[in-house]
Amino acid sequence: MKKGRRNFIKHAGLFAAGTILLPQIAISYGQSSAAALSKLADHMSGSGTPSLDKFGIQLYTLRDVFPEEPKRTLKQLAGFGYQQIEGYEGPQGMFWGMGNKGFKSYLDDIGLTMISSHVNIHKDFEVKAGQAAEIGMKYLICPYIGPQKSVEDWKKVKDKFNACGEICRKNGIRFAYHNHAYSFKAFSGMIPHDFMMDNTDPELVDHEMDIYWVVTGGADPIDYLTRYPNRFKLCHVKDRMKNAGDEREASCDLGTGIIDFSKILNVASKNGMEYFILEQERYDNSTPILSAQKGANYLKQLEFS
Repeated sequence: MKKGRRNFIKHAGLFAAGTILLPQIAISYGQSSAAALSKLADHMSGSGTPSLDKFGIQLYTLRDVFPEEPKRTLKQLAGFGYQQIEGYEGPQGMFWGMGNKGFKSYLDDIGLTMISSHVNIHKDFEVKAGQAAEIGMKYLICPYIGPQKSVEDWKKVKDKFNACGEICRKNGIRFAYHNHAYSFKAFSGMIPHDFMMDNTDPELVDHEMDIYWVVTGGADPIDYLTRYPNRFKLCHVKDRMKNAGDEREASCDLGTGIIDFSKILNVASKNGMEYFILEQERYDNSTPILSAQKGANYLKQLEFS
């Protein structure tokens, strides 16, 4: 009790001093008095406020279990604290045999929102865009286009993306491209990803930054976020193992790898990023469900620096 009383007196004294000095603190941080007081309280308590209001998960993370038990798995994800999901096309399509409205109805019941889905853009894309728009999805996303053999081939990809973007625009949704490592490698005197950023129409094409693949490709996520503000609207929050060397398949549980998400996501949030989506592709000593739970716990407490 004596120790608790001493701590109370100590903190009360600091708080009183802080309120006296509040104008100076506010000026030094370039903040309002209320914001400065919040910062002082966080400092006194030894903890700040988590920075993400909402976060989601790419269902491909759970590809080993999701096709067999989609409803049960979705309910578990909601219980972990995810509020949003990003889909992919599995054996039963984008809506896993429930139809778009049936899928949305179940998600509504458990408190989840389907923001986006990775889809095959070469098959029935207009139909998919209509189905996505009908249930309020925001994005259809090309998950992979592959390395191209020539600059002319990259130009064809650019044209395809712009065309997909126009289809999505007509349906009231957006189109985006999800990167892999290959697009950050120099090719025929250019960096393919820069070419795609510079030559896709910003009115039609957004980008989903897979942070893991940017790092794996030898590029700097912050460089791209600041050079192309408001072009990256979604991101995959995916960590990379320590001491992975050149190993490509080095995905690991969030917070156990080398990527500084606190710093990167802070920059992302200031440059137009709207959706923060966990994805994991590899499991060492875990299971997809356990990794999803660990990832949610990490994102709940993440503070931007």
